[in-house]
Amino acid sequence: MLLGGVALAACPQALAQELNEPQSPISAPDAPVPDNEDQIGFAADALEYNSETEIVTASGNVQLLRENNRLRADKVVWDRNSGRVEAQGNVSVTDPDGNVAYGDRFDVTDTLKDGAVDNMLLVLQSGGRLAAVKGTRANGVYTLERAAYTGCAVEDSEGCPKEPTWQIKAVRVTYDPTRERVSYRDATIELFGLPLIPLPGFSHPVGDNGGSGLLVPNLRYDRNNGFEVALPYYFKMAPNRDLTITPHVYTDTLPMLEANFRHLYDRGAYQITGYVTHGSRVATSDSSAGTTSADSEKDVRGYLDASGAMQLSPEWSLDGSIRVASDRTFLRRYDISREDRLRSTIGAQRIGENSYFSIRGWAVQTLRQGDSQGQTPIALPVIDYRLRMKDPWLGGTLQLQANTLAITRTAGQDTQRAFAGAEWNLRTLTGLGQEVTFTGYLRGDVYHSSDNALTSVASYAGDPGWQARGIAAAAVDMRWPFVGEAFGGVQRIAPRVQIVASPHIANLSLPNEDARAVDLEDSNLFALNRFAGYDRFEDSSRITYGLEYGLDLPNFSLSAIIGQSYRLDRQESILPDGTGLSDRTSDIVGRTTVRYKNFVSLIHRYRLDKDNLAVRRNEIDATVGSKKTYAMVGYLRLNRNAQAALEDLQDREELRLGGRVQFARFWSVFGSTVIDLTDAKEDPVSVSDGYEPVRHRLGIAYEDDCLTLGFTWRRDYQTNGDARKGNGFQLRLAFRNIGI
Repeated sequence: MLLGGVALAACPQALAQELNEPQSPISAPDAPVPDNEDQIGFAADALEYNSETEIVTASGNVQLLRENNRLRADKVVWDRNSGRVEAQGNVSVTDPDGNVAYGDRFDVTDTLKDGAVDNMLLVLQSGGRLAAVKGTRANGVYTLERAAYTGCAVEDSEGCPKEPTWQIKAVRVTYDPTRERVSYRDATIELFGLPLIPLPGFSHPVGDNGGSGLLVPNLRYDRNNGFEVALPYYFKMAPNRDLTITPHVYTDTLPMLEANFRHLYDRGAYQITGYVTHGSRVATSDSSAGTTSADSEKDVRGYLDASGAMQLSPEWSLDGSIRVASDRTFLRRYDISREDRLRSTIGAQRIGENSYFSIRGWAVQTLRQGDSQGQTPIALPVIDYRLRMKDPWLGGTLQLQANTLAITRTAGQDTQRAFAGAEWNLRTLTGLGQEVTFTGYLRGDVYHSSDNALTSVASYAGDPGWQARGIAAAAVDMRWPFVGEAFGGVQRIAPRVQIVASPHIANLSLPNEDARAVDLEDSNLFALNRFAGYDRFEDSSRITYGLEYGLDLPNFSLSAIIGQSYRLDRQESILPDGTGLSDRTSDIVGRTTVRYKNFVSLIHRYRLDKDNLAVRRNEIDATVGSKKTYAMVGYLRLNRNAQAALEDLQDREELRLGGRVQFARFWSVFGSTVIDLTDAKEDPVSVSDGYEPVRHRLGIAYEDDCLTLGFTWRRDYQTNGDARKGNGFQLRLAFRNIGI
């Protein structure tokens, strides 16, 4: 009887307790499993058989088993002539999928599949439940009269019956197990017991199995587009493929169409997302950020985001992505993304036990106002090979590397680079417990560049034509940890000293494509090369010294590092002012991390001026609270006084705040803000007053086992082309256990 796959709740007039399974334990042993489909397994406390009428009457903990359908009842009357089975009293039928149907009286065929049920409750294995005044099943399809569906729990934390958070009530409900779909006639969604949305005709997939159908709409209002309704429709094309099409309708602009296709197969997966519309945009240029409404033009606008990966073998894999927008303001105008650069990639790689090979390519679309797309690089190919082996002569590990890079610009400098190098590392422990690491590094580079004069920063351009460079460096790194009991826990104190020797190296005559952002931090304090890329190498001999500290208590941990470096030779540094490394004695850098249970997390990074201990970098990230109620603080102040033309070294000050407060079991309020505190002290050309809001967000949310409901207000304070500043509002409503 009753196979299932839906989740329905109470009848329109039912009480909460009627949604709960009846408590009727079966004391009799399970019915024996029949030998074939034509037989019925039978068990009961008492059995009567009328040989003249061919009627079997069983009473007391009756069980029938046929074709993996199990019926339990207080009394069962079986007419062997007609095949009719009538079950009464605490009746339940469990189907092969584990769905359980309950009712006052079942009138079914002896196959235990088709028939009619009074006051039916169907509890599904996939989650949710279905209740109806009357239910019938014919040819595998259920038809339920005066029924309701919910995916919510019907018991509270103490096991007492409660009304579901939401339910769908309907005059008639049809469930087709083959299609895995529930359809309604004259339905209404009730939320917290109040009628919310009338649905004359509505259907949805069952449980988490998924299936084609409408998904919950998204409602939003903002300054750019007015009121928005997004109504997604989901197509389940196969168990491993689906397509979601979402029309976005606005009151202040033309509609937009969104589509997302996903495919999972035996060797990998890929997804394609696209947006397209036709409307006005503010024209922008590569050289100017100033635009007016008079510059607006109508055109096709859109965005494509596709990505995928394929595993060819345990070692070989392919991956790629395409991300491209029709214009620089589309993503922000329609609140899709706030990224200011889009990267498209393609690549193949092989990862072996001791080797790595990668060949890749990428291109970048800039969305920054004032940036020139012609100056944005295209890298193809980028090839890297590494081989790790044990050193048979001195011990340790030897890594060989070969790398090549070709960068092309449509209106800028082109650069090609190739190098081959070797790095040797040997780690050993002395008898006093000192951890000593010896490092040797050799590399040979070949460069070719053209159109160097098109690079705006002279120190990045290098000399045109062919250039070559040799690099050699050696380092000794000694770390001496002292570990012992302290304060009821374990304490670690580890002084560390590193000596690096490297002769003068040709740097400025070569182009700089990948080592432009350099800043002394705790993460690169003891690095062999404190430039981030390959195009620049720190060619001074130096000594770096620092102290590491750690304390681990049962519910508390503290770790810290502080250090500084000193250049041993007097040659002029290629590291620019403001990086903390331009003088012979570097600035002091450090990091402190504090954690208390899962309640407090604090990370503080800093850089102090070597001459007057002025704070050149002050960065704090802190979280206090539990998963349900917490506060987050982020603060950054950079006062490096670096050259304004250098990438990513501008001074700035910023404050980020966020938090959530759960004021009831399922209710919470949340908010966040980003404030630009930069003024003339950090940036001499800044016109900000030192308090420039960037974005605020405030909302309220409800979330339980079956419903997510939220309302969010957001205000943007920055205009970017036709993405204007202003207020935005979003309503989010998600019902769980309805389809995907």
